[in-house]
Amino acid sequence: MMLSTLRRSTAPLRRSAAPLRGDRAEALSSLASMTPGGGVHGSQTSVNARRWRQKPLLRVYGEELYFKTGSDAVKLLSNEAERRDKDKPLYLDQFTNFMRHLQPVFDRSPKYAWLAKILLEPERTVSFKVTYIDDWGNARTNRGWRVQHSSSLGPFGGPMHFGRHVTEDLLRAQSFDATFANALTGRRLGGAAGGANFEPALASEAEIQRFCQSFMTELQKYVGPGLDLPSMGVNCGSTEIGYMYGQYKRTTHSLSKHGFGMLWGGSVPHPEVHGYGPVSFAKSFLEARGDSLRGKRCLVTGSGKVALAVADKLVAEGAIPLTLSDTSGFIYEEGGLPSAKLAQISTIKAERGARIGRYIVASTTAKYNDPEDIFDVPCEMVFATNSGEITAEAAEKLANNGGSTIVDAG
Repeated sequence: MMLSTLRRSTAPLRRSAAPLRGDRAEALSSLASMTPGGGVHGSQTSVNARRWRQKPLLRVYGEELYFKTGSDAVKLLSNEAERRDKDKPLYLDQFTNFMRHLQPVFDRSPKYAWLAKILLEPERTVSFKVTYIDDWGNARTNRGWRVQHSSSLGPFGGPMHFGRHVTEDLLRAQSFDATFANALTGRRLGGAAGGANFEPALASEAEIQRFCQSFMTELQKYVGPGLDLPSMGVNCGSTEIGYMYGQYKRTTHSLSKHGFGMLWGGSVPHPEVHGYGPVSFAKSFLEARGDSLRGKRCLVTGSGKVALAVADKLVAEGAIPLTLSDTSGFIYEEGGLPSAKLAQISTIKAERGARIGRYIVASTTAKYNDPEDIFDVPCEMVFATNSGEITAEAAEKLANNGGSTIVDAG
């Protein structure tokens, strides 16, 4: 079914390229000398653009597929991603949205469609069993992953996540995103993501330590200073990194420079930047439209380091964060969460397994799970720190309650 659809949508694009001869070839050669390289800002009618369009972008079961426009290239790449990974909706959504934004680039310089094609597949996806002993002496088994998407710029780099929400689909999407996020930093790092479906909130400290040591015993085969530099993520903070780093030192002699990934020796440089970045982006976005963050009532999901950093930066910019949440529910302060209250929440969440609901004991004005759905809270902006939580139904509720802007802060 998918292949037949792909054939129908691309049938007009198949053609054979005939070689150029005589005066026409000389004229085009002269034109090529006036537009060397093409580049992103090259002419759409340049010789280089034509040459790239005369090559098949994809070969599906022996059938060569061409494209004429950037829109055609986006459709071909998106269809191919769906054909290969139809069981990974998060990754498909991430890849398709990203390709859609590259359509003008493909129009100007078709060669970049071939670079995008290379990113369809990660360089390596590792899945392995993690077995540890719980406090009762029973063997427990979880699944661990590391998706290493691209090392074009340097060693792989990206977060580690622990929790029941972790799947290969999620990590595939995040490793793809990390490839471009790391490229923007200028630090010459590739993109990767990893983790396990292990829930730290349901385990004792001793069980977490034993799990992390078992996890690193297998993971150390695939990471290292010149290969892959894992970093913190959801439910994987400095404590978990310390356990894994200790096991890494026991099983290898290769250590990285201070400040690089999980192999940094326990140092945690500027964990707040992942939350400050989305707020700074939102500020620039609003200012470009003649608006401001000041006074905006903002809904924040999550209550980890990223969510708390988002709320802290919102307060600093004069905005009003209203909510924070976790798997147990959410808290809602109608008057906003100032810095003092954020500090209280940070102290609560620093305790292993603590739930956000404990905050209502320290506040006389906070509401817990009231209204029933966090997206029923009246607001103007939403900063979502968890992947996939803004569904069509949630977006409709937000629009009905005055929400006008959603910022992906995850």
